[in-house]
Amino acid sequence: MPRDTRSPDGAVVEFENVSKTFNSPKGPVHAVNGLTMAMQPGQTIAFLGPNGAGKSTALNMLLGLSRPDSGRVALFGGSASQAIKHGMVGAMLQSGGLMSEVTVKEQVELWAKLHPRPIPVSDALKRANIADLAERRVDKLSGGQQQRVQFAMAIIGDSPLIVLDEPTTGMDVENRQAFWATMRERALEGKTVLFATHYLEEADQFAERVIVINKGRLLADGSAAQIKAGAGAKRLSFRLPGVADEVLYRLPNLVHVERQADIVRLQTSDSDATLYALLDAGHRPADIEIQGLGLEQAFLAITAEDNNGADTVAMEGAR
Repeated sequence: MPRDTRSPDGAVVEFENVSKTFNSPKGPVHAVNGLTMAMQPGQTIAFLGPNGAGKSTALNMLLGLSRPDSGRVALFGGSASQAIKHGMVGAMLQSGGLMSEVTVKEQVELWAKLHPRPIPVSDALKRANIADLAERRVDKLSGGQQQRVQFAMAIIGDSPLIVLDEPTTGMDVENRQAFWATMRERALEGKTVLFATHYLEEADQFAERVIVINKGRLLADGSAAQIKAGAGAKRLSFRLPGVADEVLYRLPNLVHVERQADIVRLQTSDSDATLYALLDAGHRPADIEIQGLGLEQAFLAITAEDNNGADTVAMEGAR
């Protein structure tokens, strides 16, 4: 997979051989393992990984909420605490930060008073698409509305780095679109936007750079197009009633298999070889389609290969 080879000089974020281990009843868990990466000013970066990959641990170390066991994490060439003290970072985490029995406006006003370089509260409310909720109590909001309040808190300062952990969870389609419109504006202003998400279509559409980690290690780093090309696989789908699972497993060059009733969807590193093998075995599939992988399928392919090895295939939806 492609790696970012640019010099870290002037980088907004630097991880240099960073590791973090937690103890568990089953032994040590290497949440982050020798992670090295740098992020440049003005980039919009998607930070991806399966559950347990180490994303939240890495973001916590980036924000100074925990310290690495080894290695170095730097923001703007210094410590996270220094950067945050000077209002260089706006963050939106998955939980916490909201108070009960206060209005939306009061919540955001408090954050503005705490920030060394705030923007007008009315601007933050408008950008987060919650101006109409200003007088409503925070604890009476829906989950998606509370997400937008946290977003307003993250952008209340004129910070050059914005860190967002699963920012659009619970938002409806309209508010997700409004959110990303605001993020585009911030990026055009030269701000660095780093976001972790499970909505891979958002990463594909909005990120100029995609970083994938797994088992706490850097797995892939490049544009969405580079990630998809580097996955080295295509999606082969067809309809084949009555085909046995063992027939599918014997096909060559498989990365991933998904089956729903008569519809079979395969990810394969050589779609021609896989299809020819199926035909040579005497099967005649219908409605054949061969497509390049989207980012979600590429993500599944490279993480599955990392977890299980190239010859191991995950089977989902088999009956």
